[in-house]
Amino acid sequence: MSGITRRAFARNVLIAGGTALGYPRVTPVWAQASVAPPDLAAPAGQGIALPRHGIAMHGAPLHPDGFAHYKSVNPLSPKGGRLVQGAVGTFDSLNPFIVRGTAPPFVRWNIVESLMARSPDEAFTCYGLLARSVETDAARSYVTFGIDPSARFSDGTPVTADDVLFSFELLRAKGRPNHRTYYGKVAKAEVTGPLAIRFTFGVVDRELPLILALMPVLARHATDADSFEQTSFKAPLGSGPYVVTEVKPGESVLLARAPAYWGVDLPVNRGNFNFDSLRYDFYRDVNAQFEAFKRGLYDIRYETDPGRWKTGYDFPAVRDGRIVTEDVATGTPKPYSALIFNMRRPLFADARVRQAMVALFDFEWANQNLYFSLYRRNGSFYDDSELSSLGRAADARERALLAPYADAVLPSVMDGTWHAPRSDGSGRDRTQLRQALELFKAAGWELKAGMLANRASGQPFAPELLVGTKDQERLALAYQNMVRRAGITLNIRLVDNVQFEARKQTYDYDMVPYIWDQSLSPGNEQAFYFGSAAADTPGTRNFMGLKSSAADAMIEALLAAQAREDFVSAVRALDRVLISAQFSVPLFYTPGQWIARWRKVERPQTLALSGTLAESWWQGKG
Repeated sequence: MSGITRRAFARNVLIAGGTALGYPRVTPVWAQASVAPPDLAAPAGQGIALPRHGIAMHGAPLHPDGFAHYKSVNPLSPKGGRLVQGAVGTFDSLNPFIVRGTAPPFVRWNIVESLMARSPDEAFTCYGLLARSVETDAARSYVTFGIDPSARFSDGTPVTADDVLFSFELLRAKGRPNHRTYYGKVAKAEVTGPLAIRFTFGVVDRELPLILALMPVLARHATDADSFEQTSFKAPLGSGPYVVTEVKPGESVLLARAPAYWGVDLPVNRGNFNFDSLRYDFYRDVNAQFEAFKRGLYDIRYETDPGRWKTGYDFPAVRDGRIVTEDVATGTPKPYSALIFNMRRPLFADARVRQAMVALFDFEWANQNLYFSLYRRNGSFYDDSELSSLGRAADARERALLAPYADAVLPSVMDGTWHAPRSDGSGRDRTQLRQALELFKAAGWELKAGMLANRASGQPFAPELLVGTKDQERLALAYQNMVRRAGITLNIRLVDNVQFEARKQTYDYDMVPYIWDQSLSPGNEQAFYFGSAAADTPGTRNFMGLKSSAADAMIEALLAAQAREDFVSAVRALDRVLISAQFSVPLFYTPGQWIARWRKVERPQTLALSGTLAESWWQGKG
């Protein structure tokens, strides 16, 4: 399952048995009342699945029961101070769990907690948060969570299994499409005690116990189910370390440490959430945001513009050491950045047209002239990881998975020789232009009098590229010049953040930029990104409208894989299908994180897989 924003975001801990083998189901005493659960490090009984402290997608959890803290935190980090962060855009809601409105992501992680927390040190492992324990069988046909008796919402009310069931049912009925998809695979949800809840699955999906572990838990007594789908500037009542104390609609949100936060000493929290308050300020555009950072109006900047990274940080605060710039390595797949073709539109229904548009993008020229050659070219949807198919011939497992879908993968992608088009870097590569025009001609479009037009109707080829920021517009203008050589009029439409998100969620565009973040353990979210059912569902990330039985089958295979090697092969097979579908112009990625921070905030030296995470930072002395 993929991480969220900058989060990140190997197992077989339990033996076969329990109800799957016909043993009677007995609710343990610790789940019936507010008493401690059994020793979770104790060996499993004969044929019985026991509660555990953690669960990994493949293999065993890295950290043992009773571990002190994650590797990528400073457990001695001091508490106090305020962290200010800046974001581009705006917001019109504080409910991130619904389709309507634009909500900032920090509500999810700082205010509303899950049953378990995802480890930043591992591909996909969860440890106890609201739930003290997790139990499942070898087939993962069910999962039971034991709620921590100490867990409290921020108003002091205990968290119960009834709150978990309420959250599950509410999100399955009215939540975002990913919630509805994931939770729809549950055949039965039942409270088996005040502090225990069991989910029985209706399909084979080994990721579902972890998906349920990450379910946000809302307070039944403070959540109006009837108005849940309406946007609101009132944040949901959660159990997290912070509460919202001030909202300036569209401008800023202030969070303060929750009084007597119940989970402060949990291993998953130790070394995290160190600031007494968090403020998030929103800026109209990237330039305004950057100028605010230079003036010290916020503390951390994750830079994404190579030009700015190369030349923009030569100002007094950097020169005298008040601001530190760092190039931080990451161990996760690099984000897949692209210009997406909306295949729902007739203009991009033909793969030859899309292939021609890809050929016209001159990465080598753009990287050298716009980005100081600091970018690398995207190709795989899991670049720079073992999950990538680039440069690798398909293995026997992949070929067996793909055998029923012979037409879904290009031969060059199958044998590992495919790569994104490469130009001579001149900005006027004649070979690429000729190839593009030949593809257009085969699809019924011809260049006449300097204009590319449909041979039958005379309609000019004039798609619209929707963008939401000045940085996106700059790239769009460069691409506009590149395709003009083929007689194409690329219309660029710059809209504000709210309109951009609204049109994106309803697929109202010909082309749109997007970045898919991936983890080392892609799972159910791949159906949300690339599944056929998501293509016609508003609010998913299947922005191109892909409907591929081959992609659907590969997603099913990766979800069913028990061994890591089978999982890797299934993901690579999916990668080959996605590359071959040619639904996007692959762009570029940074080798790691480019971070600038005012010295008054400090970070751990040991990195998480996804780099450095703001929740592990603290107030320094600088």
